[in-house]
Amino acid sequence: MKKESTDTLYLGDFLPYRLSVLSNKISRAIADGYEERFQLSLSEWRVMAVLGGEAKLSAGEVADRTAMDKVAVSRAVKKLLDTGRITRTFSPEDKRRSVLSLSESGEGIYAKVVPIALGYEQKVLEMLTEEEQDQLDSLLNKLIDIQIRT
Repeated sequence: MKKESTDTLYLGDFLPYRLSVLSNKISRAIADGYEERFQLSLSEWRVMAVLGGEAKLSAGEVADRTAMDKVAVSRAVKKLLDTGRITRTFSPEDKRRSVLSLSESGEGIYAKVVPIALGYEQKVLEMLTEEEQDQLDSLLNKLIDIQIRT
């Protein structure tokens, strides 16, 4: 389905919009499984999810890995620090660089939310055949790796 270049934007057909809608629908459904139970926003969970997979990251590195706005990451980090779900220390190599990690409390919440997220992912993937899942994975990797220049 090759798109022809036109001077009219049909939002419902616009790939970036469609990908955003899909991402928001899936993220919202997963968040419904943990927000109220753990008093955890979507942004806060994304920060925790990154730190659960890779500890000792700066806030900037978290923003890069989540593709979230630095302001949103900063707000989420502040709330997670205030609630004791993450800790901030300073890098032994560079005392100016603060690093974030899950606290013991954060690790407990992470361990409870991960099965919720993975369960929802499985429900989504079950809607696709194995071949479609492979194609989706391949296409997503290809699109994620491209560098678009304007």
